[in-house]
Amino acid sequence: MITLDRLVNVLGSYGVRLRWSAVPRSTELRNVVIHESFSDRPVLGDVLLAIGADSLAEAVRWAVSAHAVVVLMRDTKEPISFDGEAGVGAVMLVDEALSWSELAAVVYGLVLEGRETESGRGPTDLFALADSLADAIGSAVVIHDELLQVLAYSRHQLPADPARVETILERQVPEALRASLQARGVLAHLANSDDPLFVPADAEHGLTGRMAVAVRSGREIMGSVWVGCTEPLDGAARNALAESAHTVALHLLRSRASADLERQVESELVIRSLEGTPDAATLVSRLGLPNSRLRVIAVQAFIGQDRDAALLLAFERATAGFGWSRPGRSALVGSTVYTLLPGGPAAARRWVTGLQASLPDQVTLLAGISGAAAVADLAAARHEADECLALHELSPETAPPVYDESWDDILLQRLRTASRTGRAPDRGPVADLRRHDAAHGTEYVATLKAWLEGQGDPAEAGERLGVHENTVRYRMRKMAEITNLTLDDAKKRLAMMIQLAAGDAD
Repeated sequence: MITLDRLVNVLGSYGVRLRWSAVPRSTELRNVVIHESFSDRPVLGDVLLAIGADSLAEAVRWAVSAHAVVVLMRDTKEPISFDGEAGVGAVMLVDEALSWSELAAVVYGLVLEGRETESGRGPTDLFALADSLADAIGSAVVIHDELLQVLAYSRHQLPADPARVETILERQVPEALRASLQARGVLAHLANSDDPLFVPADAEHGLTGRMAVAVRSGREIMGSVWVGCTEPLDGAARNALAESAHTVALHLLRSRASADLERQVESELVIRSLEGTPDAATLVSRLGLPNSRLRVIAVQAFIGQDRDAALLLAFERATAGFGWSRPGRSALVGSTVYTLLPGGPAAARRWVTGLQASLPDQVTLLAGISGAAAVADLAAARHEADECLALHELSPETAPPVYDESWDDILLQRLRTASRTGRAPDRGPVADLRRHDAAHGTEYVATLKAWLEGQGDPAEAGERLGVHENTVRYRMRKMAEITNLTLDDAKKRLAMMIQLAAGDAD
């Protein structure tokens, strides 16, 4: 189910606003109804679409009859003030430019198909389905997605072997058990067959036995249903399991359609937040994120030379969440997925690790993480994330760079970029020494850099270069004969260090 707060936040981008409310924003909404003027049967529901209501009084009267918590009606420009008992919990006004058919599709999708658990996204009707199947079979049921992450499980807990307990706690099949199922050919069977399969006990991984069946839409595998049992199911129980696969597939298709709608709304809000609009705080609130310091994570994904398929998959995983936990909000912009995430560098890196783990092994993921930023500074944070992403592309084998820790590398990268786009000095000590090294095979530029980094200590410079300190002294004297070093001038030393750093591709 969803809450009134969620309904208000999502519908706000469609031209619907909350005009009056006497109930908490946390009020749960379970169903949607439309007033039927020509029917004697009463319609009952939490959300009433007052299509055709000529006045506020009429819309409220319909809502009272339907026992509705919230009524949606056209804005009639009437003043709204309830001094006493209103009979309805909340009134939302619909912009005249928005058609009822479009609004109805959104509201039905949100309330009936886009249901959520208390801790995040997840189709709660699957839990009812799992309970129904468990009652029919007489054993515990778990419903997984195609990655073996838990979507729902039954209240019926017997048999609750260690594998079931760990799977539910981790919200996914443990990695060791997954590897065992892969080796035993279970996952291959689910990928290629619609027939239920008995999985014998595996004491090493705490499994007492399972019956499993694939959930499929056409040829696409969408998930699987698992029933705890010590021997193969037969008769009515086996038929119930086989039939459940079709029912679960319908639920997942409806849930996917609703998720696509929410992805679009979420993506638009994230993009606007990253553009630095004055109402960024309102947008972040509508996204359900805290109005505190956030980080921007920039992600790119590819399989070999193909970026499109991998990027779309990464966006789907980022917006679907891992299990039921979804701490961030994401948008796909060009060739990059941007995610707003609260927390520190460790939390951001865990998020990237979780995203990588949810993708196929052949997908390469690159990421950059901004510093913590106030809501008003998210545009600047996006630029930091892009720069960190560029750093990760240069060293993909390292951990994703975080701006807090990598600001110095980013500064040097900016200098290198500036030196490539502008005209680098072709005169002066560094330019003279570069030409000499190229012509005579000397190592004067490296020696100058080591001497500057060692703050003029020949011994330390020698250690950096792997030569004796006297060799450093000799080279410094020869360099002074080639060009005017003026090493006693602090400003010139700083300029030489900057020029060396800007020209250093390492």
